[in-house]
Amino acid sequence: MSQPTLDVVCLCAAWCGTCREYEATFAELQEALPGHRYRWIDIEDEADLVGDIDVETFPTLLVAYQGHVLFAGPVLPRLGDAQRLIEVQMHQAAQGAFPGAARLGLPVDQLQAYEVVARAM
Repeated sequence: MSQPTLDVVCLCAAWCGTCREYEATFAELQEALPGHRYRWIDIEDEADLVGDIDVETFPTLLVAYQGHVLFAGPVLPRLGDAQRLIEVQMHQAAQGAFPGAARLGLPVDQLQAYEVVARAM
């Protein structure tokens, strides 16, 4: 069985020091797990795409499969953590397990906002 191709989106801001530090980790993640689509989105430069997503903590990752949100939330800027997150989400996608808003810990309106971005990838 082939591994699913995930959309891995980092939502950041140019003014955020943690985001600037995470940019190198995000690039390392792409090298470590190259079979996915990666996108770095500055929430201010691409506000139209981000839409109604309320980013409270940076960096925030969105991991999606075919428009289904698998994970959306802040992450620690550590490569090993990000790799493990992607590996777990690959398994979820392969099983067809798509969590709802409650399981993701998101209000329904935020899940819908993340889904808009996921479908745009």
